[in-house]
Amino acid sequence: MSALAEPNRLQIVELLRESPLTVGEIAERLRLRQPQASKHLRVLSEAGIVEVQAVANRRIYKLRPDPFQEMDAWLESYRRMWEERYDRLDDYLRELQGEEKDKKN
Repeated sequence: MSALAEPNRLQIVELLRESPLTVGEIAERLRLRQPQASKHLRVLSEAGIVEVQAVANRRIYKLRPDPFQEMDAWLESYRRMWEERYDRLDDYLRELQGEEKDKKN
């Protein structure tokens, strides 16, 4: 996913989340020259993040779901870990609040 480290490529992915687009549409929306947009799309394509479909003389780009599903699965283990830690922190804070109430009484 290092291909997403470049801000224009990340913006392209954000645009493609909404719907497939042509190179020209992407270039126009991001105010890039078409060769720049094509270069970024080539990097995203080589990284397996986007796929291209030729329709007549137009090339339409769309996101591939697989890399994002893989990333989500990888992140899920971290989500579980952090949720468990937050739950333990929440329990600990409740315990401290209970101790504070006991000291005041």
